[in-house]
Amino acid sequence: MKTYSETLEWLFAQLPMFQRVGAVAYKSDLSNTHALCAYLQHPERGLRCLHIAGTNGKGSTSHMLASILQEAGYNVGLYTSPHLVDFRERIRINRQPISEEWVCAWVDRHQQALESMGLSFFEMTVGMAFHAFRGQSGLPDAPGPIDVAVVEVGMGGRLDSTNVVVPDVSVITNIGFDHMQFLGDTLVKIAGEKAGIIKPGIPVVVGERHPETVPVFLARAAEARSEVFWAESEFPEGFPLPECGLKGPYQAKNIRTVLSVLKRLESLPFYRRIDLGSIERGLLNVVENTGLLGRWQVLGERPRMIADTAHNEHGLRPVLAQLEREPQRALRIVWGMVADKDSSGILSLLPGTAVYYFCRPNLPRGKNADELQAEAAQYGLSGQAFPSVRSALAQAQSDAHPDDLIYIGGSTFVVAEVL
Repeated sequence: MKTYSETLEWLFAQLPMFQRVGAVAYKSDLSNTHALCAYLQHPERGLRCLHIAGTNGKGSTSHMLASILQEAGYNVGLYTSPHLVDFRERIRINRQPISEEWVCAWVDRHQQALESMGLSFFEMTVGMAFHAFRGQSGLPDAPGPIDVAVVEVGMGGRLDSTNVVVPDVSVITNIGFDHMQFLGDTLVKIAGEKAGIIKPGIPVVVGERHPETVPVFLARAAEARSEVFWAESEFPEGFPLPECGLKGPYQAKNIRTVLSVLKRLESLPFYRRIDLGSIERGLLNVVENTGLLGRWQVLGERPRMIADTAHNEHGLRPVLAQLEREPQRALRIVWGMVADKDSSGILSLLPGTAVYYFCRPNLPRGKNADELQAEAAQYGLSGQAFPSVRSALAQAQSDAHPDDLIYIGGSTFVVAEVL
């Protein structure tokens, strides 16, 4: 049997991973996922879960819900993507990632079938997660079974590999422009893909209303005979929200979405253990309960260093607004991006007064730092180009005064390398 590092090398190299290589790993239907579920004897059937989609905020929302359910005494599975430090972050039960030994044993047992089905990296990990959550792998020291899972969509919704579950509530946090080469170049088209997670008779919570996307969700819900609930309307501005361990004013939208989801669960006897105390503790202890990384994460003081995985216009606007409110003598930004993302709209948002340290994240999709520097100059952003994230951060730290602020972002993979 392969070691854990050998197993990961096989996972990443043999089965393309969208986050690393881009379009070549994208699958346009669910046939492979259905085939894998059949091979695994359908662990997705009967899996009690909440299904979370959205352009931004779905990771934070998923972790908040998992934390609250844990505080209420449930055995909770959490499936998220991508991982930042370790592959096993994707599949956790009550904060604990699945073991290295189980990952190796699972791949060893199923490798021949995985290869024969031609599965993508994401399809395979979804099957692994469902098997872990149901406790049906038949392997020694198997994780699970769990009481309830929180399942985050990888990309889109309609064709995402997670979209084989039938949840207790479907959740769409918001709609913004991202992955447009796959999901469409208008908010209406993107909303149509996200709305694909709406299931017959299953309530759906939408975190944010937008004039262009409201008709899309209403039409899909009517077709599925499902009811739509708008978190913004149920918990409007000014509604007193519980304190949350995830900092930044932009988390208020995610908290409203979570509260709206919990309101839907009130009518289901299974969830009656969720009380106000569980909600308050769950939101306050979300990082400790789930191990969430990369959301306005403070990495050091004097100089203060903050990392955030926001990587599109919709997600960056509130993060940059919060950045302006931070005390700072000077702002230094370590910034890298992936090559297949339209950088123009993003670069136009960045503050022109900051000092930039442009870098290339270490993956095939990573954007050349010299090219990024040249593009940024067109928007009045000045700084140096560095061959790696680590060298860029080292120079920023060397240049910084103790009262400066260093922000690290632009891509999930930039933050991952720092962590």
